[in-house]
Amino acid sequence: MELRIFTEPQQGASYDDLLRVAKKTEDAGFDAFFRSDHYLKMGSVSGLPGPTDAWVTLAGLARETSRIRLGTLVTAATFRHPSVLAISVAQVDQMSGGRVEFGLGSGWYADEHTAYGLPLPEIRERFDLYSEQLAVVTGLWETPEGETFSFDGKHYRLADAPGLPKPAQRPRPPVIIGGGGKKRTPELAARYANEFNLPFADAGTAAAQFARVAEAANAAGRGPKEIVYSAAQVVAIGRDEAEIARRAAAIGREVEELRQNGLAGTPAEVVDKIGRYRETTGITRLYLQVLDVSDLDHLDLIAAEVMPQLD
Repeated sequence: MELRIFTEPQQGASYDDLLRVAKKTEDAGFDAFFRSDHYLKMGSVSGLPGPTDAWVTLAGLARETSRIRLGTLVTAATFRHPSVLAISVAQVDQMSGGRVEFGLGSGWYADEHTAYGLPLPEIRERFDLYSEQLAVVTGLWETPEGETFSFDGKHYRLADAPGLPKPAQRPRPPVIIGGGGKKRTPELAARYANEFNLPFADAGTAAAQFARVAEAANAAGRGPKEIVYSAAQVVAIGRDEAEIARRAAAIGREVEELRQNGLAGTPAEVVDKIGRYRETTGITRLYLQVLDVSDLDHLDLIAAEVMPQLD
């Protein structure tokens, strides 16, 4: 089981905060550092010092780390033109020596779109836009050097684009797609995804969605095992009840609610829950949502007492 660290910087984190977490992620032996792509805080937190851009952050971290994979859960299709996004991500992949993984989603958080004047089409049109973005970004990356890429869609039109720069990973960085849609999401995953992620879902819901993706992959002529299946869960782990309660309180959650809906408890409890989740869903990768980015001891505890038991 690969364990990855997943942060939500819009809740309040500077680049320096994220750098400390990323370095701890690498030093402690985790597989990857991921972050969300949001421009507005959620809930009652202040959000100070304010948002950081996902790909600017990852560009910095690409030069400050050497081993861990880097990516987003997930980049919002409503934030950036896909041609510009393809250039940015390819550059970060080069800067990291080929360690980027590209998560892309349709975008959903209405308040941040309103706050910053970003269009948020209704869901059907937004999904059409998302589908075209996947086609454009991957098309630009996969176009051989010396050739050009053109695209004539409803939302985007490209004519004879050179498709440069190329990412370090060929033909492209791994693409991560996720979500609970029962038809179009599995179809897009079957076409483009190296990994399918379902965040914050119970084991039964996740297993059912993974089965839909596997069925779509079969229909598209891909083996279902060509796709990595992963999940994301919030964590609050402690050596005793007092430490668990302190970590839950720090992120504004109740311990029993987190035990029910996330990964809260002692290391032994959490290892057991992850094991049962893996048996039901077949996941081989787990993103641990760490909401208190100041608590680096939390990562040390997980690395020392949880990770070794999941090999």
